[in-house]
Amino acid sequence: MNEIRTRFAPSPTGYLHVGGLRTALYNFLFARKNNGKFILRIEDTDRSRYVEGAVENLIQTLKWCDLFYDEGPDVDGPYGPYIQSQRLEIYREHVEKLVQKGYAYYCFCSPERLAALREEQLKLKVPQIKYDKHCLKLSPQEVQKKLESGEKYVIRLNIPENQTVKFYDIIRGEIEFDTNFIDDQVLLKSDGYPTYHLANVVDDHLMKITHVIRGEEWLSSTPKHILLYEYFGWEKPQFAHLPLLLNPDRSKLSKRQGDVAVEEYRAKGYLKEALINFVALLGWNAGDDREFYYLNELIEKFSLEGVNKSGAVFDLNKLLWLNGEHIRKKSVEDLLPLLKDEIKKSKYASQNFSDEYLKLVISAMQERIDFVHEIITKSYYFFERPISYEEKAIQKNWKQETPEHLNLLVDALEKLDNPSKEDYEKALNSVAEKLQISKGKIIHPLRLALSGTSAGPGIFDLLYTLGKEESIIRIKNAIQNITYKEPKTS
Repeated sequence: MNEIRTRFAPSPTGYLHVGGLRTALYNFLFARKNNGKFILRIEDTDRSRYVEGAVENLIQTLKWCDLFYDEGPDVDGPYGPYIQSQRLEIYREHVEKLVQKGYAYYCFCSPERLAALREEQLKLKVPQIKYDKHCLKLSPQEVQKKLESGEKYVIRLNIPENQTVKFYDIIRGEIEFDTNFIDDQVLLKSDGYPTYHLANVVDDHLMKITHVIRGEEWLSSTPKHILLYEYFGWEKPQFAHLPLLLNPDRSKLSKRQGDVAVEEYRAKGYLKEALINFVALLGWNAGDDREFYYLNELIEKFSLEGVNKSGAVFDLNKLLWLNGEHIRKKSVEDLLPLLKDEIKKSKYASQNFSDEYLKLVISAMQERIDFVHEIITKSYYFFERPISYEEKAIQKNWKQETPEHLNLLVDALEKLDNPSKEDYEKALNSVAEKLQISKGKIIHPLRLALSGTSAGPGIFDLLYTLGKEESIIRIKNAIQNITYKEPKTS
């Protein structure tokens, strides 16, 4: 069997859509699973849609997701260049071969004639709007005369009438198209650039692509591509067309209903591991109920036979859940650089927190967050002393005798030498026993004193992370600044 070669061939029209990420991912997984090659090719022949910097952004995003390709614009390979605008002579040479064999022809029709033809067909309600082969009837002499006079032209594919084009799709099975419903596709535009259809087929053949794995929207174009393979006398690759991505209301996933660019999810703090895990499950499963995967496990499990035909709903709740799960599975060391990056973007950027301290903060919060940036937003008290205190917590937990209780706790803490979590717990327990009160009557106001809030990590995690000196300062500040309030009577 030939080496399996897949490709991801995006157009540089902006950011990488999550649908494009899924296409890239499935091509990557299939190649890696089968010890094949994964190629990146930039299809930039539609110059009207080209966006400056988009190629660099696509490459950066794929690498951020750990989808490293074996051949591509910035990687040496035997079948380059891997940017289509650098391959124009190759397309010109191949399309002229088609013209010589009668499989393609010059078309000189003006935009006005084409618009009028379309309007007429719409009025007649014909089942398929398509070109009427007007220029196919021109004699070779007429064609030559028009070319010599410099008339603008395109080159069209000559679709045969009354035939059936059949092919096998790995996901959808046997598919057939009636050629009477296929338009004579433009292959070469008047600006000398090829259309997707010509460039795609020529490049897939020359780059020895064995499996074309792409979105469902290209299914209707496949018969044109099949005909091109046949006209050139080339072996066809295997095709697999992926299901659409859908909004929760089952409409096609679009910008109007939320974020669709990978960069937007990255900016919001989603981990690449969670995003890849989530995108892999959009239309594929391994035949079980498992939902948590690392990339190496996806490579091991992936198969095109596991891809569904029906559209896949983009469920943000599942992505959120997966992000939290991946955070909880990460080591503190892995999360440390991510937290430091978030601190650089925050108002605490100028402060110098030690790595050891930040690791303690991560350990205290890891089970309580879905995003790394929530360590800062949900537990600001690890980065600054509280300057205000939650009013409801004061009303509920700060009693007249609370300052006395906390002062006794301060005395106990001051006697500790380099305390562990267990030492803090013993000190608090001993004060509660001495006062003959429940531990809760100390724990709740203590939490308020240390953090300014009534929720957060375990109280002994909080004490241990802040440390003895800082904890004592905060307790004393709270005693000084919180005023006991008489309970309201009805």
